[in-house]
This record gives sequence, structure tokens and C-alpha cells, in this order.
Amino acid sequence: MTQALLDALDEVPWERLESALESHPPEEMRRALRSLALKGGATTEEDCYSLFDCCALGTGRVTSAATAALPFVVALARDQEMGARFTLVELLTGLAEAAAQAGPGRVDADWDDAWRRQRPAFRALLADPVPEVRRQALPLADGVGDLMERWHAETDPTVRLPVLLALGEAAAGCADARAVDLVRGVLDEVLRTGGPVMRVAAVRAWAAFDPQVAVRELDLLVDVFSDRAVRPRFEAVWFVPDIEVPLNREDVLSWLTHRLEHAPRTALAFLTRLIDAAHRNGDAPLCRAALDEAWQLLVVHPSTAETLLPLAGALLADADDGVRYRAAHLLAVLGVRSAPYADELAALLDDAGEAGFLEGTVGDHARWALTRIGDPRALPGLVERLHAPYQGQYSRAYSMAEPRLPEVEDVLLPLGAHAEVLLPALRELLRTDGVGGALTNCFLQVLTAWGRASAPALPEVVALLGDARHSLHAVRALVAMGPAAASAEPAVRRCTILDWPGNHQMVAWAAWRLGGDRDAALRLIGEAMLAEAPLGHGPVELLGDFGPAAAPYADRVRHVMEHGERYLRPQAAVALWSITGDPGPSAAALEEYVLPVADGDSYGFFLPSLRALARIGEVTPAAREALLRVRASDRRLASYRDYRAVLEDEEIRSAIDDVLALP
Repeated sequence: MTQALLDALDEVPWERLESALESHPPEEMRRALRSLALKGGATTEEDCYSLFDCCALGTGRVTSAATAALPFVVALARDQEMGARFTLVELLTGLAEAAAQAGPGRVDADWDDAWRRQRPAFRALLADPVPEVRRQALPLADGVGDLMERWHAETDPTVRLPVLLALGEAAAGCADARAVDLVRGVLDEVLRTGGPVMRVAAVRAWAAFDPQVAVRELDLLVDVFSDRAVRPRFEAVWFVPDIEVPLNREDVLSWLTHRLEHAPRTALAFLTRLIDAAHRNGDAPLCRAALDEAWQLLVVHPSTAETLLPLAGALLADADDGVRYRAAHLLAVLGVRSAPYADELAALLDDAGEAGFLEGTVGDHARWALTRIGDPRALPGLVERLHAPYQGQYSRAYSMAEPRLPEVEDVLLPLGAHAEVLLPALRELLRTDGVGGALTNCFLQVLTAWGRASAPALPEVVALLGDARHSLHAVRALVAMGPAAASAEPAVRRCTILDWPGNHQMVAWAAWRLGGDRDAALRLIGEAMLAEAPLGHGPVELLGDFGPAAAPYADRVRHVMEHGERYLRPQAAVALWSITGDPGPSAAALEEYVLPVADGDSYGFFLPSLRALARIGEVTPAAREALLRVRASDRRLASYRDYRAVLEDEEIRSAIDDVLALP
């Protein structure tokens, strides 16, 4: 066969074909196929990489070079003496997926015919003597018919289970009601007579075309997943194409829970029952996995908090580090609702337990939870602990896996009421690690949020005015300190800034706010506003601070509100109201940021617009009605899907309440 294949390769006019990438011309495809044919049984997965590179599946194209290569890849994959056959079949399934997902005009015109000609070979791969090859070939099946044939013929449980899953997926995309009924009959029989893992697989397969089956079979799922004796059986048989290793029970739980996304209450009931059973049985892996899935529900659906709060509170005493870690994190995110568990959290402040590859310790999350509650027991050593991962380096090199530690600013920004306790440590770090420090700008942002309470840090902040990396952040912090920072006005006027006109305008504004010349600042900022073209980064927000004195520039501000960059228009709305005293035009202009959110639009400029409405003091009837609908939603009003989803949701809902409280 090898010589015949090599001869056939040489007969293809590769030079006339198109490749997906210029860096991998068609002739390279021929060389890659030739190399594999010559290496034969010694071929490894690594040897196939150049062939994958030539196909360039990630480009979203299937070119004529791939069409020409198809029969050769199939021939090599079918050759029983060939090495890396699993990898070659994986390439075939990848090509099929790429062709199915490619946009119009991005698949070679001859591809479909070439693929159809290979269907007898695909059926042969589905019946291959090697179970791994049969399993990997399942995506090559031509619908329910091929898969039903395999179901009745297959005896290897590591292939039989993925055939069952593939039947469910095939039925989901099948318009033939009779074929779907055949699949339903198979799944019903497995549910009645199969072993526990196969019964779970049947639920998963059935859910592909009938999501309610997972709801109906909830008791079965709870019984199987909570039976510790069944856990090893998952890894014995639960294989899926493209993954050479089996999925364990916890992997399958995550996979299955996603099938309940349409029914969050059922998903919550399922997970809480698993958590209860796992906690009673000392089944830490199941408890950790169920908590992770429950966490995913919490960051999407606020209503889950009421159910998860007592569960997390009870798990603070669990023997497993990973369970306590997740429970403390969950309570931290729930904030003030976790106050009933403050004593238990305080007892964990020195808990060094960790959770695998997740970041931080149980004590770190317990400390954050106490800060969210407002409990002062979290404050001693807090700033130092937050800084510790950055000691001597620019970042903490954290993992993005969830749950994870919060950003430093997310912990400290809300703690202005405790500034007196926290400032000594923060000032010390600014003195020792200030210029060029990893957290310097973060600490300056915190001082700005704390406002006048941060005034004792005046010397440390002034010392940063000479470094362009920090000077603008320092200027904002000094203005936030109010009259106590008036002595810094000369230093602000001399501060080192990046050479951009907007920075000079901000410095002039800050100098005025600290007691400098108002008229000079207004003139500089107003003239910059008039000269700004196109309407981009003009100092409209600064101009609003001057109130009626900025009346000569009102028309320009109005123009920005109506025609400026989208991010600038809420700022211009507040500035116009501040200058004219008339809230009507500004409130009407802000409708465009509020009304679409009620219809599912993104939250990009929603919060700034809400704050603008609250400051203006007026809301239109249409905006009010939209906000009532948004507030009633059991969806996080956030663009994140980690702990920040809860923080942003809290912030937005609070802002909505402020607006709805307007007369």
C-alpha cells in the first residue's frame, strides 16, 4: 500500500492547489503525507503536527489542498499497520467540524463530494478493531442510522457509552421523527435496565433533544452521583471523542449541570442535595465539584444566594481544605448576608488550608468575607496580607481559575470607614514600595475613593508627583482629600506628567480645586473644549465642575452630549445640567443608555448613566419603567462571570435604587 499511496501523492498537481496559510504551501501537505506513509508503524502523534499545520483548522477554511489530502489521510487512518491512527482520525473529525462551521465561500467547492466518497471508509473506521479508533471516529457517523448500527454491534463499554451520547446529539439535529423515536427507545431501555453510569449517560444523551429529562430524572442523578461506590465506574467507561483519557465523576457532573441551565431552580436543588449528601458522607471530591457548579449559578442568578448561604455557613467546619476554601469564598461574595457566620469566619483567619491550583488560603478568603461584612476583626494585617503576593515582583502571577482571590482594590475600596486603621500600613508601603511599586497606583485609587479620610497620607502622595507613572493618580487622590491637601497646590502645578494636553488640563483643574486660580483653569479647559475636534477626549467632565461659570461653553457641551463619543455623553449630560441647572435635556439624553438594557443589551455604560441620572435628580417615565423591569430580573446585571459579577450587580442595583428613589 505504501508505494501505491506514494505514487498517488505524486500524481496530484499540488502546485495548482490553494492552502489555508501562505506559510504552509500545498507542496508541504504532500511532504507531510509522504513522511507519514514512509514512517508507517513508527509514526507518533508529534509526527502528525505538520499535517495539522497544513490543514490549519483554526482559520475557518477548508481549501483545495485539504480536499486533495482527504483520501490520503483516510487511507493512512485505516491502515492497521500505521502508528498514531487515533490522531489521524482526530484530524478527520476536525476537518468535518471546520467544514460545518465555515462561513459561505470558505469551503472548497469539491469538498462535499470528496467527503461523500469517503463514507464507506468512515463506516469501516466505526467498526475498526481498535476501540480507541472506533470511539474517535464517532463524529464521522452519517446520522442516527450509522450510530444505531454501532449501538447494536458494540460490546466494549468504553465505546458503547460514547455511542449512546452520540445518539442523543444526532437525534437533536434530526428531522426524522421515526429516527428520533428509535433513539428515545434505546435511551428508555438503558434508563430501565442499564448500570448506574450508563443510566446517567442516557439522561445526558436524552437531554440533548429533551432538556426536561434531567428534571424528571433528578432523583436518579442524585442517587448515582452521591454513591461513593459508583465513583470509580465513571473513569472506567466515560470516554468521549478527542479526549484520550476518561472523564471522572466530577467532570461528568459539571458537564451534566450545564444541561440544566434552562432550569436554574432545578439545577440548584440538584446541587444542594449533592452537597448535603457529600457533606454527610465525607465525600470531599463531590462536595467540591458541586460547590463549584453552585458557584456558577450564583454568579448568574442572585436568587440562589438565599439557598447557598446556610450551606456555605455549615461547610466552614468541613474537614476538607478545598471545601472550607470554597465555602469561605462563597460567603465573602455574599457580603453582608454572611454576617451570621462572622464568628466562624474569624476563627478561620489563620487557616492555611489551600485548594489545589486555586489561589490563596482559606484564611485569605475568610478575611475578605469579614471585610465584606464590615467586621473589624479582618483589619489587622489586611493591607500587608494583600501586598504580600506582590512583594518584590510586579504581579502576583495569579490563576484565573475560579474561585480566586479578589483584586486588591476590590477589597480596599469599600473600606473608607476604616481608613484610620488601615492608613498606617498603606502609607508605610507607599514610602517603601511607592515609586514603581506594583500596587502604587492601586493604593492611590483606594485613597481617592476614601476621599477626605485619606488626608493623613498627604506626604506620601505628594512624593509621587515627580514620577509620570503615578503623578496623575496622585493628583486625583490629593483633590479627593479636600481642603486638607491645599498645601499641595504648588506641587501639583509643578508635577511631572505625560506630555498630553489633557493631562495639563487636569492639572489646572486640580490646582484650582486645591485653592488655585479658578478663572485661569476654566479658561484653559474651556478653550480646549472648543478646540477639540473630532469630539473625542475633550475635558467635558472637568468643565462641569465649574457650574454656571462655564455657561459660555454650554452649547459645546450640549453638542458633545448629543453627538460625542458614546463614553463621553453621560459625562456631558451631567456637565450640561451642572452648567444650566436644567435636568430635562440631560435626563432625556441618558435614556439611550437605560432603555436597551431592559431588552437585554450589554451593561457597558449603564452604571455611569445611572450615576449621572442620580446626580441630575431627574428620570424620565420611560427610563423609570425600564429600570423597574431590570431590577426585577433574576440575572446578574454584570458583564463578568466571576466574583466581580456579584460586586458589579450590587453596585448597579444600588444605583438603580437611587434613581428610582428620585421624585
